[in-house]
Amino acid sequence: MKYVDEFRDPAKAKALIANINGLKDSLNANEKKPIQLMEFCGGHTHTIFRYGIEPMLPNWLELVHGPGCPVCVLPMGRVDDCVALAERPDVIFTTFGDAMRVPGSKKSLLQAKADGADIRMTYSPMDSLELARKNPDKQVIFFGLGFETTMPSTALTVLQAEREGVTNFSLFCNHITTVPTIKAILDSPEMQIDAFLAPGHVCMVVGERPFDFVASTYNKPIVVTGFEPLDILQSIWMALKQLADKRCTVENQYSRIVPPDGNAAGLAAIDAVFEIREFFEWRGLGSIDHSGVKMKDAFRQFDAEMKFKLPNLKIADPKSCQCGEVLKGVIRPWECKVFGTTCTPETPMGALMVSSEGACAAYYNFGNLPELLAKRSKSIEGDAA
Repeated sequence: MKYVDEFRDPAKAKALIANINGLKDSLNANEKKPIQLMEFCGGHTHTIFRYGIEPMLPNWLELVHGPGCPVCVLPMGRVDDCVALAERPDVIFTTFGDAMRVPGSKKSLLQAKADGADIRMTYSPMDSLELARKNPDKQVIFFGLGFETTMPSTALTVLQAEREGVTNFSLFCNHITTVPTIKAILDSPEMQIDAFLAPGHVCMVVGERPFDFVASTYNKPIVVTGFEPLDILQSIWMALKQLADKRCTVENQYSRIVPPDGNAAGLAAIDAVFEIREFFEWRGLGSIDHSGVKMKDAFRQFDAEMKFKLPNLKIADPKSCQCGEVLKGVIRPWECKVFGTTCTPETPMGALMVSSEGACAAYYNFGNLPELLAKRSKSIEGDAA
């Protein structure tokens, strides 16, 4: 297939759904204890809801929406650090748009901008470097955020700043890694996931081999997955076929984009600039060992954490917000006590409602909101009884 509409062909989708349904007997599946399949990436969650994939699937299969949105897992304390940096009078703070509305303990970056801080949305860290060139009297800070997908562009920007000697550019590094996070989910005592869809964009950089441990150590099938509707459906079928055949391996559905060993140039840039942190705090998941990166000492002149004093406080999420349970797949978004009422995309309490790739935002924007709220009320009434 060459054109995008071919990846959205209804006839092919129906055929894949029929193949999925055909595996029921081999899987001994039933709706009382459905097979649980987690898509890790927020881009997959968005596709699933935008194209109405979940209602097409059999009731013996349940999709669990994992913590694959880097904006969604940003803890409040790190947002407070961003605000503190942005409110310095000598700073131009730059960030991707999704991060603007993530709530901190007192305000978001968007609110700080409304209060007068010089905060600018950029499409690339190179845009931030250009701002630093044009504003030599200001300190320009780029808010580095994302999984391995966005690490190469950030690293290459730092390397470019070093070559040019642009010393008024710095990076507030909040890049995070996927493998330790999947391992943390697999080690959780509440873990009920039967198989995984691996993040295609991350694998485009790191390749498929880093995810071998999911199959070899934890005996769970995992499929590297693309982002079109047919990609999702084919990957679901591939994961279920492994379960039916009692196999566990890494399969690459997204082979048109993902090479087995990843992107050598991107990995070299990451290795040149970054090193693994001992631990990193995730919103809703707590501290996960080796799940983030920091800048190497050789680049400390470009490290905002070294150049500026930060509050660096650990701030707990509001007790009524259940982002953590949603991220781990323990509850569905609509089961959260504040979903769709106190917490909406316009007034988000939790980060999962902020990003367009967040599971709560996807349910809110593409689901049947009155039906979901009615299901939650019925569930609460059942618990009370």
